[in-house]
Amino acid sequence: MTTGPDTKSEFTVEPWRVREIGLHPGNLAQSESVFALSNGHIGVRGNYDEGDPSGLPGTYLNSFYEKRPLPYAEAGYGYPEEGQTVVNVTDGKLIRLLVDDQPLDLRYGVVRHQERTLDMRTGLLHRDLIWETTAGKKVRVRSTRLVSFTQRAILAIDYSVEAVDQPLRVVIQSEMVSNEEIPVTSKDPRVAAALKDPLVPEEHSFSGNRSSLIHCTRASELRLAAACDHIVHGDKVHSNTYVEPNWSRTTIGTELKPGETVGVTKFVAYGWSSQRTLPALRDQVDAALSAVLHTGWDGLVAEQQAYVEEFWDGADVEVDGDPVVQQAVRFGLWHVLQAGARAEGRAIPAKGLTGPGYDGHSFWDTEMFVLPVLTATAPLAARDALWWRLSIADLAEERAKTLKLKGITFPWRTIRGQECSAYWPAGTAAFHINADIAVSAARYVFWTGDEEFDHEVALPLLVRTARLWADLGYHGDDGRFHIDGVTGPDEYSAIVDDNIYTNLMAARNLRYAADVTERWPEQAKALNVTEAEVADWRAACETIAMPFDTERDVYMQDADFTNHRVWDFQETYTNDSYPLLLHYPYVDIYPQQVVKQADLVLAMHWCGNEFTPKQKARAFEYYEAINCRDSSLSACTQAVVAADVGQVELAHDYLTEAALMDLRDLEHNTKDGVHVASLAGAWLALVCGFGGLRDYHGELSFAPTLPEAITRLAFTVRWHGCKIRVEVTHDHTTYHLEDGPDAHTEVKHYGKKFLLRTGKPVSKPTRPPKPLTPRPTQPVGRAPIVAGSLH
Repeated sequence: MTTGPDTKSEFTVEPWRVREIGLHPGNLAQSESVFALSNGHIGVRGNYDEGDPSGLPGTYLNSFYEKRPLPYAEAGYGYPEEGQTVVNVTDGKLIRLLVDDQPLDLRYGVVRHQERTLDMRTGLLHRDLIWETTAGKKVRVRSTRLVSFTQRAILAIDYSVEAVDQPLRVVIQSEMVSNEEIPVTSKDPRVAAALKDPLVPEEHSFSGNRSSLIHCTRASELRLAAACDHIVHGDKVHSNTYVEPNWSRTTIGTELKPGETVGVTKFVAYGWSSQRTLPALRDQVDAALSAVLHTGWDGLVAEQQAYVEEFWDGADVEVDGDPVVQQAVRFGLWHVLQAGARAEGRAIPAKGLTGPGYDGHSFWDTEMFVLPVLTATAPLAARDALWWRLSIADLAEERAKTLKLKGITFPWRTIRGQECSAYWPAGTAAFHINADIAVSAARYVFWTGDEEFDHEVALPLLVRTARLWADLGYHGDDGRFHIDGVTGPDEYSAIVDDNIYTNLMAARNLRYAADVTERWPEQAKALNVTEAEVADWRAACETIAMPFDTERDVYMQDADFTNHRVWDFQETYTNDSYPLLLHYPYVDIYPQQVVKQADLVLAMHWCGNEFTPKQKARAFEYYEAINCRDSSLSACTQAVVAADVGQVELAHDYLTEAALMDLRDLEHNTKDGVHVASLAGAWLALVCGFGGLRDYHGELSFAPTLPEAITRLAFTVRWHGCKIRVEVTHDHTTYHLEDGPDAHTEVKHYGKKFLLRTGKPVSKPTRPPKPLTPRPTQPVGRAPIVAGSLH
């Protein structure tokens, strides 16, 4: 990607806020994703309060989906028969306004002022609008919206209307709407059919200003309850409520003199279940409303601010010298928090709950990009996400049996736990997801020391996935352990042998499985683990194959990879044919040297201790020239490894690209939801790249370096219940241990251990590595955005 006119932003650059000033009709859907609010359980897109105009309406509940068939032109053994698609549930954020009988619609009248502000320090979304009717009447609308982190079921909106310079008759209509019309976002007619009025009405009711709607999905048979209540602010106000099966409306009418205001605080509660009865769900949302009414708006805002403040206290990253990246990394952390904070036993989808992209599915993105960030900043959220993986392990075991494999095979993409990938080479064959999950569980234990989690969650995940690798792999005549017929992270190289990333992650999976069974022998016995089995795991991980091209002096991404012909990037660039998968058949792509996203380079991040510095530098140089970055997951990893091999300015460029993926809509699809993994990747690029953080086998180490423009980097991570704060300048790196009067821990600085104690900062020289190769080149037209070129 290169800098161009399409990388401009409608958002101001500020340290703690994302602000949009004015009306930008062509930017609606992107803004709705950027301003989406979520707590991991409820997600609402940043649509205007009045609903129209909109790019893509959306309200989502984590794991609430509809089923749809996956027919094939040619059936094959083991192909999944059903898909799962996230459902736009009852929209409770609608508040329409009529001014002297004219509906507030930004396409009519005159917008004198509009400003929307996401305040990442408080967790609130603000809007300030001055609108003039076609009759010349001015009205000012202020609204504040939040999805509560402390009261998981609650969406709340505080909405006020002021007459500016003339008397006005105003009517506020607060609504809930089910089965609202949404644009078709998929060309697959099966998706459109599944989402056409997916909610079947079961019950609707109201009492006073409180109303409720209860629905059930047609195929998946999930039941949903939504209820809302209102506190009206103003004198001489008339209100009433009316309910139909698919909508409810509370109407508030009054007359205002200039300077007078009328307002409403709206609380919306959501609940769903695949098993609970209708009365139980009705009572659940009713109780949630009663609780939040007791708290009140001011109390709810105070709770939200306290929750967010605690998060930032242990997660904030300070970047001096690059205000664009400073804002973007906080924006990324904000959406990572929103995606996982209160998921509690549910998945973290690739788009979070910000849009319908990828059908709302979860992938390996969660474990390899999002959970490392949450583990270091909000560990309980990471714990919950891994508990979810364990909860679907029996389904993964059924899938393994279907594939005639031992152990468990986690789905490549899913909502509920069943495999929903209809394309085998890029789905089922990507077995590395099993190691990604298992190693993520081990990483959580390394960081937290959580013994209960270790034997209740990590142990069964590690053991059951280790059995898969032992069955998939074999010891060859060369004495090495090989794993054939897999797809690594690079989906442009499918069904290959000995993908190094897959092999190294599998080796860690096997090693950590053996280790955990020794820590918990009784629990391992309950899983029928034998000494011989553990010995086999250790033998496999110690002899894992890593194909090496001696002629080119570089590790192969997979066996024979570097012997393929190199893709003609000039021809692709000339014909404007990126991404490749939309312009070329796989029969062209698979046999050539072209990389969709970091693969071997990703292995050098997470398993970098398996390579020498010289090997990393050479491999990074080689794969840079053939990586076309057709995936948003690539730039952050390239940033991390570029910093590791001394290509610090290039790392800064890749950091910029990863961080601005959604604020600048670099992939042109932010309208479908934000890229949570790439946003997490901004943290990875800064903390693992320029901070040099690594946690190989549970040892915490740092190797800091900074690009010229960034004069200071400071970040905090949570390690074994304490906070470690690291401040990096071009001259020195200072380490602080916080939380705990007598705490101490060992960490490494450029490979040398030292003891860090509470209240006793340690300062050491910053000595970045020198590059061992010239600055690598990228395919023509695919160089990253130049850091500092965007303002």
